[in-house]
Amino acid sequence: MGKFQVISHPLIQHKLSILRRFDTSTKHFRELVNEIAMLMGYEVSRELPLEEVEIETPITKTVQKQLAGKKLAVVPILRAGIGMVDGLLSLVPAAKVGHIGMYRDEETLEPVEYLVKLPEDIDQRQIFVVDPMLATGGSAVLAIDSLKKRGAANIKFVCLVSAPEGLKRLQEAHPDIDIYTAALDEKLNDKGYIVPGLGDAGDRLFGTK
Repeated sequence: MGKFQVISHPLIQHKLSILRRFDTSTKHFRELVNEIAMLMGYEVSRELPLEEVEIETPITKTVQKQLAGKKLAVVPILRAGIGMVDGLLSLVPAAKVGHIGMYRDEETLEPVEYLVKLPEDIDQRQIFVVDPMLATGGSAVLAIDSLKKRGAANIKFVCLVSAPEGLKRLQEAHPDIDIYTAALDEKLNDKGYIVPGLGDAGDRLFGTK
């Protein structure tokens, strides 16, 4: 079973509280999503493998540690996932970025995939799938289905706010993946929004309705 972790660092919790407020501006919302993703990045990258390498300091030769050759990919679920990409890239600038585009069918509330664009060697990479919200879990399950169909095996899912219903659905569909969130909220409402949540992350990131 993959692990589930709520990253409860004080800075993350503080920024998340501002993010939730209805009167937080689009500009500020975007900055906060980016900052929280970067802070979460420290935790989600904690298990990256290291290797020893010989270097020379101004004083002497020494054996120190660097990231082993594990290639990384950040895969946002469009469109809201885009808001988290730069925060993670600021920690691992060499990571490739893939995109999985989905929209939610307003009748069924189920996601429909419309775009998959991934690095060619996606099957060899450690993948961070990012989306601010894990609500019904439908988009996350479909995105990870898409990745696994293309040979990806090493996948972590990173979100800001999650609902118990979405968490359960994702864990049942993909019990092997690690899931990281900054908050596990109370429930979904009858429209499929997280309560208390923060509204529609895409609309708030991009200033749309």
